[in-house]
Amino acid sequence: MKHINRKAILLLLVALVASFSLAMAVSAQETPASEGEEPAAAVEGEAAGEHGTEAAAEGEAAVEEAEPATNPLTPLGINAGFLLAQIVNFLLIFALLTLVLWRPLVNMLDSRGAKIQKGLEDAAAAANARRNAEADAAKIIDDAKRQAANLVEEARVRGEEVAKQATAGAAEEAEKVRAEARSRADEEMNRRLADMRGQVAAISVAMAERLIGASMDEKRQQALVSDFFGKVPEGALNMSGNVEVVSAMPLTDAEKSKVQKELGAKDVNYSVDPNILGGLIVRSEDKVVDGSVRNSLGDLASRLR
Repeated sequence: MKHINRKAILLLLVALVASFSLAMAVSAQETPASEGEEPAAAVEGEAAGEHGTEAAAEGEAAVEEAEPATNPLTPLGINAGFLLAQIVNFLLIFALLTLVLWRPLVNMLDSRGAKIQKGLEDAAAAANARRNAEADAAKIIDDAKRQAANLVEEARVRGEEVAKQATAGAAEEAEKVRAEARSRADEEMNRRLADMRGQVAAISVAMAERLIGASMDEKRQQALVSDFFGKVPEGALNMSGNVEVVSAMPLTDAEKSKVQKELGAKDVNYSVDPNILGGLIVRSEDKVVDGSVRNSLGDLASRLR
């Protein structure tokens, strides 16, 4: 395209130079002719002057008539060839300016407008992308805050659960320690009470012998001691279900077998309470039979009152 424009410009310049040359040539040709005619008319006028005034007048009239017949623009002082050359030059200059200045200027303005429009579109796209990015960033921040809050809440719940488990574990461990301590204390008490069983039995036999005024053999002594510590109350015979038996002293294995046989229960739990002094207290799910010495002494005291 640039190569074609250069050729067109060169051609227009050549045509312009040729047109100027033509205009100058035409102007040069018409000027001498006009000047030659004027001297001829003058000579004829002079000759006519010599022959008379009438001939001069006729010569001047002939000159005036000859000039309009040659070129109608001459009386106006306009050179027709030069005018034509100037018109051609104007058209060539107009074409040259159109090709060299107008079209490149229009193309430059169109290109500039297209660049500006593209810049505006790019700016709008960038602004839209920025808004989208800001919205995405805000969404990501909100999600992060929500996740952080969820993590904090989850950590709090887990902490509470761990604290509850630790508290429950500590309470369970403490209860286990207390139960173990009670069991050890009960075992130690039962052991000591078992050691005292012989002394209590001897005292009981001595008091019985003194009351009856006669001595008792070993069999009767054992029977008396066994009845004192392990006699089943009459109201507790043939009980069923889970049964608890409370005695003042730890019972021997033989006494436990006898008590379970008389009760008729399959599950019997034994415990020791020295405060009942003697006898047995039998508890079931729906019944309590108190055959302890403490209860008998209480009834006796009530009757004596």
